[in-house]
Amino acid sequence: MATGLIRCAECKQKTSVIAGTIFQGTRKPLRLWFQAIWYITSQKFGGSALGLKRVLGLGSYQTSWSWLHKMRRAMIRPGRDRLSGNIEVDETLFGGKQRGGKRGRGAEKKSIVVIALEIHEPIGYGRVRMKRVFDASGENLIPFVRNAVVPGSVVRTDSWGGYNELQELGYVHEKVNISASGDPAHVLMPGVHRIASLLKRWLLGTHQGAVSGKHLDYYLDEYTFRFNRRTSKARGLLFYRLLQQAVVAAPLSYKEMVHRP
Repeated sequence: MATGLIRCAECKQKTSVIAGTIFQGTRKPLRLWFQAIWYITSQKFGGSALGLKRVLGLGSYQTSWSWLHKMRRAMIRPGRDRLSGNIEVDETLFGGKQRGGKRGRGAEKKSIVVIALEIHEPIGYGRVRMKRVFDASGENLIPFVRNAVVPGSVVRTDSWGGYNELQELGYVHEKVNISASGDPAHVLMPGVHRIASLLKRWLLGTHQGAVSGKHLDYYLDEYTFRFNRRTSKARGLLFYRLLQQAVVAAPLSYKEMVHRP
């Protein structure tokens, strides 16, 4: 009886061709998965779980939500090349309005996202990297820069002390004293602030702002995937890239996604 499984000639163990991929354990046909991947990559601003449910005729919102998050986990390729050249680095805050308490980097109940962006001369932007960090201390900011930017690059930041070690680590560190300049931050460092603004508009427009801090990292991954391929002339290339990375991404169940710390 045909089971659709592959058996090893030596150990006699049986396995599936989708084992070890984001499709592992699915009860839906792969054709439906491919339609979902095409829908997500062909939309300029992406798609929501509700939109995916309607387009594919899925029976539950939970299914479409988990599929989207599995695809987001496959959008970032392990071992990708680091940024190089002229880089702007800064943080931005995500979260609802907060009354009282600390403001800025010390704000409570808000998520801090650090952004690194390649700046092309005389105009234009290159690739972007983003990550949610626990706080804006050097213990979080320095590892992010080291993982995202090649040493020897020119890294431009504000005068926040969390970036002070960059010069010692082989980066050309340019500090911008925003408070002493008299100009607002978005004028002195326009690149990262433009990315932060576009990201927030995307989250509010496509996802109606319904993004919890626990899953924010994966929305950042989706935005990074889209932004870094914004000049692609064919949407099919995004489809093939995501499909290629989907077969090497680790499987993850719905319970693991929901109950992750």
